[in-house]
Amino acid sequence: MTRFEDLQRSLWDTSSEYAVQSALTDQAIAETQRLLNVTLPSSLLDLLRHQNGGQVVASRNAFPTSQPTSWSADHVPFDSVMGIGRREGTISLLDSPYLVKEWGLPAAVVLVAGDGPCWIGLDYRACGRHGEPCVTWFEADLDIELVLASDFRSFIEGLTAVRDFE
Repeated sequence: MTRFEDLQRSLWDTSSEYAVQSALTDQAIAETQRLLNVTLPSSLLDLLRHQNGGQVVASRNAFPTSQPTSWSADHVPFDSVMGIGRREGTISLLDSPYLVKEWGLPAAVVLVAGDGPCWIGLDYRACGRHGEPCVTWFEADLDIELVLASDFRSFIEGLTAVRDFE
């Protein structure tokens, strides 16, 4: 398994501008945490300080699962990370409240990746809004939830390539 510190820079597909927000500032972090009423994981913030959202490299675009989903028998996709910002035409962590409501997801979730009806989110239900959330896969149409990792750092370290499952 690759260490999180090594993935902070190598996770990003720097050839793509898709979903990339402006450089992250401490003020933007504080405002986002206030608006979402959560403490975001330090590992997520460390990652977003290197690049504020965007596509991930093909060698890290999937996460293995312990049970099948409608997506696959053994993994879920993870092709991009939402950043923090308001770039036109791009969804970000700031859109979580709207998306959670729109898709009927639990209120104590901050979405970090996906496209309806399938999402990957920081799930604050067990830890409270200022604890360390687990990372959960949500399939809104099928009312399916699957915990992927106990925390965001472990989730990032567990990423692998979709091609490994083919």
